[in-house]
Parts: sequence; C-alpha cells; structure tokens
Amino acid sequence: MERMKSWMLAAILFCGVGCFVSCSGNADADKAAQDTVTVADSTTSGDVMMDAINQYLVDSIGSNYAPGEMCIPLIAMTCSDGMKGDSIFMWGDYWVFNYNVAGDTLKCVSGGNHAGKMLLKKNDNGEFQVVSFEQVEDGHGNLESAKRIFGEYFDAYQAANGDENYREKARAACVADYVKAHKLPVKYYQDYGWPAKEIPME
Repeated sequence: MERMKSWMLAAILFCGVGCFVSCSGNADADKAAQDTVTVADSTTSGDVMMDAINQYLVDSIGSNYAPGEMCIPLIAMTCSDGMKGDSIFMWGDYWVFNYNVAGDTLKCVSGGNHAGKMLLKKNDNGEFQVVSFEQVEDGHGNLESAKRIFGEYFDAYQAANGDENYREKARAACVADYVKAHKLPVKYYQDYGWPAKEIPME
C-alpha cells in the first residue's frame, strides 16, 4: 500500500444515515487516491459499504451511549486497502451523535469518536457487513494503539482527527443530509452547553 500523504473533503453524503469523508493521497500516491475515491463514489459497492458502516455505528456504537431519538454517524476520515476477494479493510475516525428534537433544534444528548480499522465482508446475499472493528485505545494506550492500527496511514489520521473545524463542517453536512432525507422541521443543532449552530440546508 502506498503512503497516504494528505486528506481532503469528499463531500459525499449517504441517505441521511451518516456522512463519509475520504482521505486520499497526492503526487506519487495518485493511484491510491483514485482507488479510494472509486470505493467512495461507487453507486454500488461503495454505497453499500458505507451503509454497512453507518448501520454498524448506529447499532453497535451509538446504542452504547445515552439514547436519543436519532443517531447520525460521521465517518470523518477513511482509507481503504482495496477489495481483496470478498473483503476490505477500512480505516477511519468514526463518530456517533445521538440527538433529540426540541422545537426547531436537534439537541445532542450523547456521542463520541471510535477510531480504528474495520473489516467488511460480503455475505451470501452480496451485502457488506462489518465483521470486526479494532479500535484505538483510550487513555494511556491511545498513541501506541493508533500507530499500530493505522500504520502507514497514521499521519493522515492525526491530521484529520486534530482538525476540529474540518470535522465540524463535515458534521454539519451530515446533519443537513439527515434533516433533508427525513424532512425534519429543524433549523439548528446544538451540543450541551454550547450555542446552537445553523444547519446548512443550501
């Protein structure tokens, strides 16, 4: 696998369930970038892979937090090693946000990030499923486990994970996508203790 040297916003949204932001290479990593974007942009395998990840985040990750009326995941950074047979590894900084509707505002009641590497495989029906998820550790083991899990993608992971403004723009886009898809009568989203932010509907 070629080293991923940079990341970019791909502006790809998935049916109001979550949002996907890809990382890609540049310069001598053009092929790796092309492969990654192909996975993301595909209207067949790419979509069903993202659907599988989003569903896993809602069912297996978001459900472990304080419940809300809806869970809107964000795949804030993803790299792939490409399909190998019926399976594929996806590295990402995966986030979940649980919200309740309060008037014209989505109020975030819980959530957090779970960075790591997912293994997706096709089942007998040709559908992708997340069959394993190796997560970066919290606390003392965070840095060491992140380096081990992300390997050559570690610099790209750190860049995306450390850019709060980038992540918040991607999060706002995910919220807007969900609101549009579900025709919710809301204009804002809000974290506890912080001012409400306008949902970018245009």
